[in-house]
Amino acid sequence: MKAFILAAGLGTRLKQLTENQPKALVELNGKTLLEHTLMRLKAEGINDFVINVHHFADKIENFLKEKNNFNCNIKISDERNELLDTGGAIIHAKNLLKNSENILIHNVDIISDINLKKLIQFHKEKNALATLAVNDRNSSRKLFFDKNMQLCKWKNFISGEEKTARKTENKLTELAFTGIHIVNTEIFKHITETGKFSIIDLYLRLAKEKTITGYKTKNTFWFDLGTPEKLIKAELYLKNMQR
Repeated sequence: MKAFILAAGLGTRLKQLTENQPKALVELNGKTLLEHTLMRLKAEGINDFVINVHHFADKIENFLKEKNNFNCNIKISDERNELLDTGGAIIHAKNLLKNSENILIHNVDIISDINLKKLIQFHKEKNALATLAVNDRNSSRKLFFDKNMQLCKWKNFISGEEKTARKTENKLTELAFTGIHIVNTEIFKHITETGKFSIIDLYLRLAKEKTITGYKTKNTFWFDLGTPEKLIKAELYLKNMQR
C-alpha cells in the first residue's frame, strides 16, 4: 500500500510558525509534523509515499534529502503553481499513486493513535471505493452515515449548509472526519472534477451510487495541529504519556 501525505497547506492558523517554513516542518516534541506522520505510517509497514508540496516546497524537499528520505521511497507531487485542495491534489498526483490497489491519505497536521490496520481491514472487507476514518467529537462540520456506515450527508452547523448524497428515512449517525482516509485506485475512473476541488464534495457525489464508507475509530487521542494552542495541548499530552 502507498500513502499520500497532504503537506501542501499554507498553515495560516499557525501564524508566526509558518512565516518562514511550511506547516509540515513545524515541530512537535522535537520532531517535525512530517517526520511524525512518516514514522507513524512506516511503523504500519508502509514504505512508499507521495507527498504534495506548495508552501516553502524547497524546504520540504531539502529536509527529506537531509534525512535520506527516512529510508523510504518518497515521490513529490509538486503543487508550487497552484494549491489544489485535497480532491485536486489526488488527481494531480494520479501518476505517482498508481501501481497500488489502495492509497492511505493522511493530513500532515493530524496526530492520533487510530488503529490504521483495523481501518485498512475494514476498508477491504467493505470493498469500498473510499473509507473515511471518523470519530465522535465536537465539530462544526459533520458527516452522516446510515446503519451500514454508508455516507449519506454532510452539514456545516455554523452556516447551516447541507449536502445530501442519499436520502433515507432511517436515523443517521453524525461523526467528524479525522483527516485520514483510504481510497481504492478505481476511484480515478469516476473522477470528472478538474483543477481545485474538495474531496468531501467528491465523496458525496460518488456516494449516490458507490460505496463510500465511514470507519468509526476508537482512538485514545486525536489532534488537529492547525493552531499554536493545539500544538501546545498535543505536546503536553504526549509528554504525559511518556512519563
